[in-house]
Amino acid sequence: MPKSSTDIRHFYIVGVLVVISTILMDFLLKAALPLPVQASIESLTIDRLIGWHLTIIAFLFSLIMVFMFYAFVVFRRREGDDSDGDHFEGNAKLEIAWTVIPLILVVIFSYIGIVDLNEVTKKNEEITVKVTGFQWDWTFEYDGGVLSQELILPVDKRALMAMTSNDVLHSFWVPEFRVKQDLVPGFTQNLYFTPNKVGEYNLVCAELCGLSHYKMMRVVKVVEQDEFTAWLQTEQVKVNDNKAVANADIDAAQ
Repeated sequence: MPKSSTDIRHFYIVGVLVVISTILMDFLLKAALPLPVQASIESLTIDRLIGWHLTIIAFLFSLIMVFMFYAFVVFRRREGDDSDGDHFEGNAKLEIAWTVIPLILVVIFSYIGIVDLNEVTKKNEEITVKVTGFQWDWTFEYDGGVLSQELILPVDKRALMAMTSNDVLHSFWVPEFRVKQDLVPGFTQNLYFTPNKVGEYNLVCAELCGLSHYKMMRVVKVVEQDEFTAWLQTEQVKVNDNKAVANADIDAAQ
């Protein structure tokens, strides 16, 4: 082991240890923090960004901890050694590097974030659902006045949730879709996503909204296009029949 703290071999050794530690920490972080099933196009983009952030976290953690523990072990005071440690005045190149490199990373991730945000929020919806949140439930309205207690969506079709709240702040969140949006009373908040996996998921409120907040959940069903079309047409017929009956009752009363 080189004795001098200025020996370049120390940096080579630490560099190798940082790489090894980064790989291990990246694996452990992603194993310890498993993400839900990817059930939307947007989840692919968001998960990729999360993965890159975890890798950067693993690297920064390793960079600090490896240097620190290496110094603790290699440059510790030995028994009988009463000499002073090496004196350093500073290193301009190192200071410039640890200022410029993080700045570059911030700019890169800012650009990636802007591009991904534009991709996730692009406005080319093929189906619109009016979502209303209230203490402590959800309702969903489709074309033709169809009201549903379940959110039913066709697979591989971009959907727009036009959302509002009847009382307090709520938040629309389906973990498998990765996207989330707060509902603000008096405003219509838009959320776009494209379900890409048939199945049943849970819509939950992600904003503490009162005593029964924990029960504010509804089923989300992603189905094939034919099944969705058949369901919507059936529900529209029911709505029209109910309107016809109501109009007949009004005419009879008059």
